[in-house]
Amino acid sequence: MATATPAPTVTPVAQISATDGLGREVTLEAPAQRIISLAPSNTEILFALGAGRQVIARDAFSDYPPEVASVTDIGSTWEVLNLEQLVALQPDLVLAAGIQSPEQVKAMEEAGLTVFLVPNPVTLEDLYANLDVVGRLTGHEDEAAALIESLKARVAAVDAKIATVSRRPRVFYELDASQDPTKPWTAGPGSFHDALIARAGGINIAAVLDSSWAQMSLEQIVAADPDLILLGDTKWGTTPEAVAQRPGWGNLRAVKSGQVIPFDDDLISRPGPRLVDALENLAKIFHPELFK
Repeated sequence: MATATPAPTVTPVAQISATDGLGREVTLEAPAQRIISLAPSNTEILFALGAGRQVIARDAFSDYPPEVASVTDIGSTWEVLNLEQLVALQPDLVLAAGIQSPEQVKAMEEAGLTVFLVPNPVTLEDLYANLDVVGRLTGHEDEAAALIESLKARVAAVDAKIATVSRRPRVFYELDASQDPTKPWTAGPGSFHDALIARAGGINIAAVLDSSWAQMSLEQIVAADPDLILLGDTKWGTTPEAVAQRPGWGNLRAVKSGQVIPFDDDLISRPGPRLVDALENLAKIFHPELFK
């Protein structure tokens, strides 16, 4: 009599659940393999975790790392989303960000898409939490853990150096002066710009403002007389030479000493792993003597 062959044991794959930035519990049956990224920060996170090959489409502003150029471009996702296009791509996860509204997320859900809105981080610890959750959603938990530890080590190295400083330069960070050079937009309290400037050993002169994003008058800037001016709007054509030619700016300490410095705002305005690059770069600008 033939002996019956036992049926193979099938180990069920555990579901992946996480709470997104809208407080919604999002559940995946398995790590996402077809991902649409709707924000540059999300795209940078995905590639940093080794999930780049799982990204089937990305927004028009996702331009880092260079490999994203070969990923399908679905255009700007700030105001209007092409739901038919998103559905046709058959993603198993759409990774949204704070630039998407709750109404947009709801519309995508109603179209049958699984959407996770990555929480907007306020601190570096929040960033680490985002890396962890995206790692779980994409099956890259180990890579996320390794990246987090690496970032923490780099931050700790900066903290150790900055702990020794006795002088902190006063800094004005310009975000946009295209509308009115006498009242440029800057980053105030509650912004990553403000937090990283402080952590890198500087003093943000806009920390006295009432909001994270605000215009600062020339009179206020002159009164503070910053030691350094960082141009986060260089990619839009602003140059140190142009700043020096603005009426009333020539007598500023930073302009007279040649301390008007272009800065890659993508490092800070995109809350991904490159925030730590921003911290290191700021610390080197503020305290070059510590990084010889």
